[in-house]
Amino acid sequence: MNPFIVVAMDGGAATGKSSSSKIISEKYNWMHIDTGSHYRTVTRALIDQGLSVQDLPTKKLDDTIKSLEPSTKIVADRVASLMINERLYQSEHLRSEKVNNVVSDFAAEPIIRYFLLNYQRNLVPFAKENGYSGIVMEGRDIGSVVLPDADLRFFLHADLDARKKRREKEGIADEVEKRDKMDSSRKVAPLVCVNGAISIDSGIHSLEEVVQIICDKIEEYPS
Repeated sequence: MNPFIVVAMDGGAATGKSSSSKIISEKYNWMHIDTGSHYRTVTRALIDQGLSVQDLPTKKLDDTIKSLEPSTKIVADRVASLMINERLYQSEHLRSEKVNNVVSDFAAEPIIRYFLLNYQRNLVPFAKENGYSGIVMEGRDIGSVVLPDADLRFFLHADLDARKKRREKEGIADEVEKRDKMDSSRKVAPLVCVNGAISIDSGIHSLEEVVQIICDKIEEYPS
């Protein structure tokens, strides 16, 4: 019997984490968890309740976080989506310029990261209970903080110009350079390629090549 496999996929904005993770989850029928969408969901929920970056950190933020109840809905057969107070936010709400411009500010707050940390870790047993043979979890601190004992840890990176062009091609307004700086310099769970992670330059490799590198490592993993 094959083991339950946990794959951590880290990297900065527009490095191809989501595209690679989606393909991997489809190939192996694993649960796909996009933790970036978790921070977008919480950011959107807080914005909808009247919070802004000026409220970081304040008692208002603390009190509002306590009012948020996370739960999980599986969509498209294998995608674990975060719901807040039973509301599932659509992609257009999470990828709006309003959210893009402040998500790194919100994501840097320790209380928000702690709120999501336990939720994200509990998705491993959740996936097992729902019959999946593995998960691929993507984000910026998966291999370093959320799942440091993941079976395989990958770190995708690419130069800034390549990532800006990727976002422009996708038609997404995203301050990639600003988010890089904030994600890498925050005091709590900064973006970093940890020892033992497999580093892949997605700027010099096509998406197909990146996926093949990852699949080769998965196939080599002891059964």
